[in-house]
Formats: sequence, C-alpha cells, structure tokens
Amino acid sequence: MPYLHRPKSHHPTQDNQRLLRVVSINVNGLRAAEKKGLFDWLESSEADIVCMQETRITHEQWTDQFKPKGWHAALFPAERAGYAGTAIYSRLPMSSINRGLGFEVADSQGRFITAEVDLGLDQSVFISSLYLPSGSSGDEVQARKDVFLENYQHILRQWRDEKKSIIVCGDYNIVHKRIDIKNWSSNQKASGCLPHERAWLDHIYDDLGYVDAFRIACKESDVYSWWSNRGQARMKNVGWRIDYQVCSPDWGERVVGAWVYKDTWFSDHAPVVIDYLITIP
Repeated sequence: MPYLHRPKSHHPTQDNQRLLRVVSINVNGLRAAEKKGLFDWLESSEADIVCMQETRITHEQWTDQFKPKGWHAALFPAERAGYAGTAIYSRLPMSSINRGLGFEVADSQGRFITAEVDLGLDQSVFISSLYLPSGSSGDEVQARKDVFLENYQHILRQWRDEKKSIIVCGDYNIVHKRIDIKNWSSNQKASGCLPHERAWLDHIYDDLGYVDAFRIACKESDVYSWWSNRGQARMKNVGWRIDYQVCSPDWGERVVGAWVYKDTWFSDHAPVVIDYLITIP
C-alpha cells in the first residue's frame, strides 16, 4: 500500500484506514501559477493527487521547474499552444495514463486526462482532470459546449454501467444551484448558469448517480471557486462554484472533508480540496 499523507484535520481510526487528499485547480496558465508559488503550496498542502486545468503549456515548455521532486506527473496539452490543456500530479504511482475522450473538441484541446492509481483496493481507481469548455463568448462557442456535454454524458453513463470507480476533478464551467453563485437572478441568461446546463448536472447526479463530493461535506452558501477579475469580485466574494470533484457513488461514501483554499491566490480559480477516507481490505 503506497503511503498517503495524513492531514492533521482528520485521523484514521483503524490501522487499515488511509486518507486520500485530492485537489482540483484551474491554474489559468501553469507557467503563471508557478511564478505565484503554486508548487511551493503543493509541498505544504499534504495533497496526494492534484488535477489541473487550463495548463496552457506545451510538452516543450514543460521543463523540470514544473516537475517537482517526489511527484509523478502527466500532461495533456492542446494542439494549439497557449490554450486549454490538463495535467495530473500525484504522490502515488500512476499505473496507466489515458488522454482524451474520443471526440474532437475534447481531444484536440487537451480537455481530459485520467490516471489509474493503485490504492490497494479491490478494484481499479481512476482520478481524472476535466476542463469543460466555456460558452461565454458567444452562441457558437456555447453550441460547442453543448455538444461536449452531450458527448460526455454518454461516456459518463457508460462508466456507470461498467461500475467504474472514478473521481473526475475539474472546471465544469457550470454552477448547479442557487447556493453556488452570488448573483443568481441576474445570471439566468449567462453561460454557465443556463437552465439546460444546470439540468445537465441534475441528470448526472440524480439519474446517473454521480456525487458532488464537495456538497457531501460542505453545505454552506457563499463558498465559491471562481471570481471575475472585474469589479473587486474576489474581495466582495461575488463568485461562482464551477470547480467540482464529481465521483462515482463509492467515493461519495468516503468523503470526510472539503474546502476551498483561499489563503494564497495562484489563479482566478481557487483550489478545491477533498479528503477521502479509504479502508484497505
């Protein structure tokens, strides 16, 4: 059984229990986030796995300064330089890496990467980083986002049929409920808060059986993960919760803690941190 860092906030009560700390963050450019101290924070975060979105870095630019000692890492860049992209950093060995979802907008833009991680459980476990498109810049990009949602929904259903054990971390670019956005009424016609987008999340949770891991542990309002750079939104906490860890039901049962880290800012998004308690057979 690989060693899992044990955070001070929770303590396993049995010898065969371990904590797994998973972080999701849209870094809004990995090179920029690195300069703001992202990797220094990772060293002190007690995270086991970190899923990043909007890395905006190529393999050629992904030099040793972005590969800290003690971490296994995998990158999936977009074909277009300086755009989109995802990555996974793990303290635990990753036995396999798969990039893409099998449809164009996901695969050409590096929007999905998944790693199989050996946790000593009875079944394979997959941790994934997803960067779902934004539709905020016009009808055409919203249409592409909707196509992504349709294609991805079929894959999510297939995974549930297969009983796949998975956590999909990422920037989903959709709020779910009124509790997840400061200005609910004024954003009903804005991409990310459109009724059909929120209904898509309803379907993922209510019909397919996936779990919003954050809401298992945190029921509070005014807890957001993204703030506009305009109008002092961050200072006033005028935000949106659009970064999720969406997991299969077996992982929903393991959630013991969840929070958004805001002591240091690496991006216009904040890290979403979830602690899962696992029991080794």
